[in-house]
Formats: sequence, structure tokens, C-alpha cells
Amino acid sequence: MPLRPLKRGLEVSLKAVADTHKGQRITLWFQDEARIGQKGRVCHRWYRKGQRPPGLADKRFTFAYIFAAVCPGTDEAFAWVMPSANKVTMQHFLDEFAAEREADEHAVMVLDGAGWHDARALDVPANMTLVALPAYSPELNPVERLWLYLKERFLSHRLLDDYDAILEAACKAWNNLTTEPGRVKSLCSYDWITEVKH
Repeated sequence: MPLRPLKRGLEVSLKAVADTHKGQRITLWFQDEARIGQKGRVCHRWYRKGQRPPGLADKRFTFAYIFAAVCPGTDEAFAWVMPSANKVTMQHFLDEFAAEREADEHAVMVLDGAGWHDARALDVPANMTLVALPAYSPELNPVERLWLYLKERFLSHRLLDDYDAILEAACKAWNNLTTEPGRVKSLCSYDWITEVKH
């Protein structure tokens, strides 16, 4: 299991960032993207064994992507909804995220190995450091739990007419999630992350 190397790697990364950014407050963030669209995901439902529950299905293929970052142990979350997931949209997300940081803050952002997350292909803002998750370990990223909650609670079994409807549904779902006091914190607080942060 890649948890032990990740914990050790994060501890080393946080210490290195703290050593090179003296006098700044170091914050730990986790980032991921979710595809939202017409070919929606069917959520979990109790139903008769051996039978599939009825539900709405769509054969069209229009999508939007929610780019999101969370600070585990808090209700802090940041997101942008964009039409595609690539280097250009990732750069836009990082620039907007960096602009929201306080002057004394340096953010360490943990993300998966998607091609558009490669720091060598991006202009990483000066107030951020990117750290990669171990390969094939999405279960270590707390943002994955947000996607499950959003899709199960707000986005499953819906027919969305076009990109604008998808955009509106994704934004509304995210806003509903982040206005529930304590919801982000409860979904994204893993014990091992708390151990690493202290």
C-alpha cells in the first residue's frame, strides 16, 4: 500500500517547503477533477437482488469538469468548472487558486499523475508547490470522497440538455456542498493527513 511512502514523502516535502519559505504559513491542499455531464453516473441504490433499479439515462456526450482543491481538516475548498481537462485549464485553475492565497501563505498541493498535472509543463505560481500522489492510489486523495457525495446527492439521475445546463448543475452542486457547515471537513479529514500536517 502506498500510504507509508506518501506520508513520508509529504513530511519531507512540507519540511523542505517550510525551510525554503521561512516566515510563511504552509498549508496542505489536495486537488482533483471530476467529469460531469450527460452520460451521468448511476448512483448506488438499494433494490432487488439480481435486478437493476430503473433510472434516467442519456446517450449524449457533452461534459464539463470540476477542478477542485480542499484543505483537509477545514471547510476550505476552491473550485472552477471548465469545459475540458488539459494543461491550459489546469494552468488557469492554478493561477486562480494562487491569486486567492493570503500574502503570507505558501500552498503545498497534492495531486495525481494526470498528464496535465506535470509541474514541468506548467508555470507553477511562486506561492505553490506541487506534490504527486503515488501512482494508482486515488483512495489516498480525499477529494475523491467529494465527487462521490456530489454525484450521489446532487448530480445522478438527471438529464441535462446542453453544456450550459451541465455548467449550472455542477456549480449549483458545488455551492450546495460548500455551504453545508462541516461537510467538506467531514468528508476530507483523514487521520493520516492530520498526522502529516502536525
